[in-house]
Order: sequence, then C-alpha cells, then structure tokens
Amino acid sequence: MAEPFKNLFNEKIIVAMGAHLAKAWPEFDRAAFAEMAIENLDDLELKERSDQITAALTACLPDDFETAAPIMLASLAPEDGGDVASAEVNSRGIEGWAVMPMTHYVGLHGLEHFDLSMTLLKEMTKRSSSEFGIRFFLIAEPERTVSVLKTWLDDPNYHVRRLITEGTRPRLPWAMRLHAFMEDPAPILSLLEALKDDREEYVRRSVANNLNDIAKDHPDIVAQVAGQWLKGADKNRQRLVRHACRTLIKQGHRGTLKALGYGPPRVELDKLEILTPRVTFGAALEFELRLTSTVNRAQPLIVDYAIHHRKASGGTSPKVFKWKTTTLAPLATLEANRKHAIKKITTRVYYPGAHRVEIFVNGISLGSEEFELIM
Repeated sequence: MAEPFKNLFNEKIIVAMGAHLAKAWPEFDRAAFAEMAIENLDDLELKERSDQITAALTACLPDDFETAAPIMLASLAPEDGGDVASAEVNSRGIEGWAVMPMTHYVGLHGLEHFDLSMTLLKEMTKRSSSEFGIRFFLIAEPERTVSVLKTWLDDPNYHVRRLITEGTRPRLPWAMRLHAFMEDPAPILSLLEALKDDREEYVRRSVANNLNDIAKDHPDIVAQVAGQWLKGADKNRQRLVRHACRTLIKQGHRGTLKALGYGPPRVELDKLEILTPRVTFGAALEFELRLTSTVNRAQPLIVDYAIHHRKASGGTSPKVFKWKTTTLAPLATLEANRKHAIKKITTRVYYPGAHRVEIFVNGISLGSEEFELIM
C-alpha cells in the first residue's frame, strides 16, 4: 500500500531540518522546534503539517527577518540543478518538500524585505519549489514581482524558470488564488509566451497548466493563444497546447476546437443504444453508438459523452468524460461501445432514478438516452 502523501512531512524530516538550521545558527532551539512541529502530526494533512512547521520556524528563528534569512539560506542543500521531486533532507542540507514551509515563512515575514525575499525564494526553488511562497508577493506587489520574474526567464536552472509559470498560476491547487490575474491575465501571458518552447518538458507542462487555469476565466483568450501557438508548432508545442486546452476541449468550447482543427461535425448519429437500461450501483453502464460521415472528405473528430447524474433535488447535473479521438474517412461509419463504472467515489453522491447519457462530437450534442440507476 502506498505511503500517504501527507507523510512527506514526518518526524524524521522535521528533526533533520532542525539539525541543519542549528548548524547554520547554533542558538537555534532544535528541541523546541521539533516539539512544536511534530505535535499531533498524525492528525494533520499535508498542508496542515506544512503550516505547523512554518509556525515552528516563526517561533524559533530570530524575529528580525534580515537575521533569519541567511540562516535559512545556509541550511539549504547545495544546488546541483537536478530533479528534486524525490529529494529529502539528508546530510547535504534541506531540500525537497521540506523547503515548502520555509517558502511560506518568507511569504509571511518577508514582504517588507522584497529584494532579500526574492533572493531567498529563487534559491529555495532550486531545491524544491517556491510556488506557494511567491504568491504573497504577487498579491501584494504584482507589477514589481512580475518584473523580477522577467529577469529569470533565461535562468540556467529549470526550477527557476518553472517557478515563473507555476507560481503565477491563477488557480494553483492548495494555494491562494491570484484574483488580479484571474480578472486580467495579460501580465502573465507574456511570461508564458517566452517559455512555451522551453527545452524542459517540466517547464512546458507548467506553461500548459497555467493556461488551463486562465481558460477557466477567459476561455476565448486561451482559444486565441492556442490558435497563434499552433502556427508552425513542433510536436512539443502541439502537445503543450492540447494539454493547456484540456478543460475547454472537454467543455466543447467552439473557438478552441476550431483552433485545434475540429470544425462542426458532418456526421449523423445512426444509433445510440443503452445496453444496460437498469444499472445497479457498483456495476457498469454499457452503451454503444454508430456515427456515419455525411461528407466526401476526412474529418478529425473528438467523441465525448456526458452522464447527467441525478441530484438530491430531483434534477440532473452533467459531467463530461473523454472517449475517443479519431479521423473519420469520407462517408465512413464509426462504431464504438463503452463501459462506464458507477461506483462509490469521494467526489460524488449518487441518487437512484433516471439518469441520461449524452453524446458530443466536436463539442456538438448529437443525442441522448436515459437509463435508471438502482441503489
């Protein structure tokens, strides 16, 4: 059984963090730090554990940020420019996930020391990621912080370049939302433009995730960007754009589908049959369809389906699922079948009664059929 994700912050790592901080500053109270950071650790989730470690840092480091900053800097592991995803605190110093509460500390206490904080966050991100800590500065001083990020665009360390794209994500999970960029993404679009062809897949994927965030508030802007970026695009950029547009593709956003080369479908839905008209909870819904092209040319098609789940109020709410991407030959027929498990998941409560399957091709609804869920 896989280790719970929250255990990335554990007693061993906390004790090791204290040891490195004490090595950098002998007056650091390792025992008090460990006691505060480890308290009720088993009852806390990952973000709560990180916040508790940050609180312990606040209590045990010098109150003066300018004094505390070089202590934290000296406690970091040497920079080696490699993958830090699985790095842990060891004899080298602090790196990996243990850096996360330290970046939060900088965000909480370093706002009045902007230049020093930028230096710290840049160095910390080389050992992990400062994507959470830098958001304090993007909220407090967005123009000044973006100006600094622009100077990092050509940094040789790809973790620094990724911080530019990941730290500015308007809707980064687990993090404070950047409401100013949710309203107007223009300041970060130029950053994404500069990094869209970065030599590291790690950075390019972050560019895509940032655009996907922007798409949730400004779908038309992202569709326009997608169209521009696809002109003369190599395979890496094509993959980036498709990943960036994944939410819009699922939603059937017309402008995005057009930018990706998917026009209005010239097909007929000859058949949509529910093979399991009564589905017992825990079993699978089964259905099949037949599509026929009505034009004498090949067509790229994205075939999706939505399940209209019954709600407690008696109404229904649709959830779109990816199914098939294909090119349909001239006047050809496509036949496909699907099994969709209906079982207990943490993100949905199921209710008995009539549900519906709806078929979408290139974002256009072609028809639907009902089935009954038995609880």
